[in-house]
Amino acid sequence: MTIKIGIIGCGGIANGKHLPALSKLSDVSLVAFCDLIPERAEKACHEYGAPGATWGTDYKELLKQDLDVVHVLTENAQHAPLTIAALEAGKDVMCEKPMAKTYAQAQAMLEAAERTGQLLTIGYQNRFRKDSLYLHEICEEGALGDIYFAKAHAIRRRAVPTWGVFLNQEAQGGGPLIDIGTHALDLTLWMMANYEPDYVVGKTYRELGDNPHAANAWGPWDPAKFTVEDSAFGYVVMKNGASIFLESSWALNTLDVREAKTTLAGSKGGADMNHGLTINGEDHQMLWQKDVDLTIGGVDFFDGAGDDPALTEARQWIDAVKSRKQPIVQPAQALVVTQILEGIYQSSSTRKPVFF
Repeated sequence: MTIKIGIIGCGGIANGKHLPALSKLSDVSLVAFCDLIPERAEKACHEYGAPGATWGTDYKELLKQDLDVVHVLTENAQHAPLTIAALEAGKDVMCEKPMAKTYAQAQAMLEAAERTGQLLTIGYQNRFRKDSLYLHEICEEGALGDIYFAKAHAIRRRAVPTWGVFLNQEAQGGGPLIDIGTHALDLTLWMMANYEPDYVVGKTYRELGDNPHAANAWGPWDPAKFTVEDSAFGYVVMKNGASIFLESSWALNTLDVREAKTTLAGSKGGADMNHGLTINGEDHQMLWQKDVDLTIGGVDFFDGAGDDPALTEARQWIDAVKSRKQPIVQPAQALVVTQILEGIYQSSSTRKPVFF
């Protein structure tokens, strides 16, 4: 069975992650491409399209085609309307992270998936790293006990994305919190198996954005177009009393840099993804820690490299489509991520805690 896929949005995330991964799967056919910039759609079609593949600028025309799956790879503001339209057209949907710009939009996406019976997943590929999969397995086994405190890390020292619409509040809904903080929070909630937030307190900052000559991995930015935060922090309390500290930045004067990582503290042990993966605990009144070696013993179950998170994500998604089983990243989980992120933004603007 070959799964026919249409791509809406042929920009950076499409070419950097989805298209290279999907092109390595033998049971996938990329048959339609859409982008508001026609040159991007045409280029993607020529590079990755199956024989007879089409390209255009109108997503409504793409949705009329005989497709099994649609990948929505656009700016955040378009995630909800495009995903809902695709679900209602009878397509399963892979939508890039974050699920949506707002919690209300994400709710509408989940409701559309439930109403239509179509599958929906969100592009949180960091779940599919070797360290993430290993840590999730030991968390499920209860090796750490009850995880009551965690840190979600998404800190860059100076790596502000200066292309596309990343700096545009209207198009994206925010800066590093919604862009990379979303990955760290998704990982942390998944490890904790806890999706019931009680309240959140948060603060966003824009302290470095006015400097047009600032050192930056991707070159200088235009302060007039930098309409989002450059760092954001939140403290989340869950209904069972567990708590999470979430830190995110594109530009922050710190040397403690780590992205899409989590630190977990449980009643039996802990885990830290800072430098590799380290598990800690105690035994016979002695403390111990173990650095986990994830470089040996791997088996390639998938087309291509087994340690490629993007490829593993694509493989399990297509398998879910074929088997009609829920994918690993479930929309109800991604909904809670968006709920918490929105709560941090709201708390910062109102200077009050946000209760869910």
